[in-house]
Amino acid sequence: MPTVAIVGRPNVGKSALFNRLAKRKIAIVHDQPGVTRDRISAPCLATAIPCTIIDTGGIGATLDDGFGAQVSLEADIAMETADLILFIVDAHEGLTPIDQDLAQRLRKAKPPVMLVANKVDEDKHIRGTDEFARLGFGTPVGVSAEHGRGMTGLTEKIDEILKPLVGEIEELVAQAEEAGIKLAIVGRPNAGKSSLVNAILQDQRTIVSDIAGTTRDAIDLPCEYAGEKFTLIDTAGLRPRSKRDTSVEVFSAMRTDRSVRRADLCILVIDLAAGITAQDRKIAQKILEEKKPCLIVLNKFDLYHPDAPMRARKEEAKEHVDRELFFLSYAPALTVSAKSGQAVETVLKEVLKVRKAAQNVPSTGKLNRMLHDAFQLNPPPTDKRSAKRLKLYYGTAAVDEKYRTIPVPTFVLFVNDKALMPASYESYLSNRLREFNPVPAVPVVFSVRSRDRREWEERDTGTGRPGKKPAGKPAAKRAVKKPAGKRATAKKSAGRRKK
Repeated sequence: MPTVAIVGRPNVGKSALFNRLAKRKIAIVHDQPGVTRDRISAPCLATAIPCTIIDTGGIGATLDDGFGAQVSLEADIAMETADLILFIVDAHEGLTPIDQDLAQRLRKAKPPVMLVANKVDEDKHIRGTDEFARLGFGTPVGVSAEHGRGMTGLTEKIDEILKPLVGEIEELVAQAEEAGIKLAIVGRPNAGKSSLVNAILQDQRTIVSDIAGTTRDAIDLPCEYAGEKFTLIDTAGLRPRSKRDTSVEVFSAMRTDRSVRRADLCILVIDLAAGITAQDRKIAQKILEEKKPCLIVLNKFDLYHPDAPMRARKEEAKEHVDRELFFLSYAPALTVSAKSGQAVETVLKEVLKVRKAAQNVPSTGKLNRMLHDAFQLNPPPTDKRSAKRLKLYYGTAAVDEKYRTIPVPTFVLFVNDKALMPASYESYLSNRLREFNPVPAVPVVFSVRSRDRREWEERDTGTGRPGKKPAGKPAAKRAVKKPAGKRATAKKSAGRRKK
């Protein structure tokens, strides 16, 4: 989707406008400048054209030495990542030197810039916005983010600017489909990501250096293996957010996050010689949050206890991964040495195995039989507060369009009350599902939904099992005339004889 960045000096109402466009309170709104320190993004629900809005306030802000560095970084990030920039100014305070400095930077931006004068609570306030025309972005759009004034005019102008981008995005989607299986190579700095890419390509396509952070951009590199097309996305190493001290590093981290989202499968590269660190776990958590298929590549295996027997080394490496990345248990681990090329081709072989296995999404009938057996084998526990137990009515598997290459189904479970589903029982169902339908590297995603039993039976599947008729209220009985008795028949015959 197109991206709309909201920029401006501190305390002009960026977060209030962000919440108004998102139609929910996400960003903290406060009179104190610099409250928003982290980048926040959300789908925009106020525009007709779907887009993502970003509140850039306070990225890397060091408020002790003034707002210069903060404003500069906001502008750089907006110019680098956005399709449209909303430049927010304060109609009450008027034009300030920081506004002028920010405008000077935004004039170099490739995406269009829309000037928005916030805090126009009354008609008289719009007169004070004329001085902002000196910034060179035309007449500002007057709004009041706090009261919702002028939002219709703002969203209409946003739609007008974003409309031509829709066709361009559709072309990019078509190009992505021709790219084959997209593999995002992610990991912390100096783990050997670029070395792995070069070893797979058998070519020195990316710069390899002992200096951490050599790769700054996410680079797409096409390749073929066993008659299949692949696109290797070599990403920048992710350092902890507190250590990202330059705008270039912030951009690199943002591109890496975007690469994870658009990839069909993520390859998490770990420096086995150095061991799994807290940053490795954070990157693994990011992959898990995005519900992405994943392979763990344990690089520099040749340096891992080189004097020990091969079998013992592999067992110890597997135990290390199981212990440190237990939450990513669905991801198989491969031991390689990118520098020497040892076992590198097993990576693409495993990717093809994953794709083949992922195509076998269980049918509704098979899924419900498996779930029924799982509930019978180990019934869910009774809730202590309500003294109720989870009841399953029905289950189905749904695959999102964005997971077409390597399907990641969402198993939708309709139950009496989703609050009765403990995390331990969901984990049990996940393990049973893996036994029933083993697909390595692909996460098991559940969506538990509450549904009233009577509503479910009347609306969808009858008794909760496929193929049954709805169990609604019995139809009203029709009035049926009872046959006349012997006495009544005799009376009628006597009457006819008298006549």
